[in-house]
Amino acid sequence: MKDGPCIVNVDGTKIAALCRCGVSNKKPHCDGSHAKISFKADEAKIES
Repeated sequence: MKDGPCIVNVDGTKIAALCRCGVSNKKPHCDGSHAKISFKADEAKIES
C-alpha cells in the first residue's frame, strides 16, 4: 500500500500489516492511524 502499512504475505496469504507511520496504538501492527494523520511515505530507495 503506497502510504499505508507494509503488508506481509506468505505464499500469497496476508499474515500481517505492519505500521510505517509510527502512530499506531497496536505497534508493530497497523491500526489504520495513517489515514487519520494523512501519512505520506518517503520514496523507497534501493541500496546495494
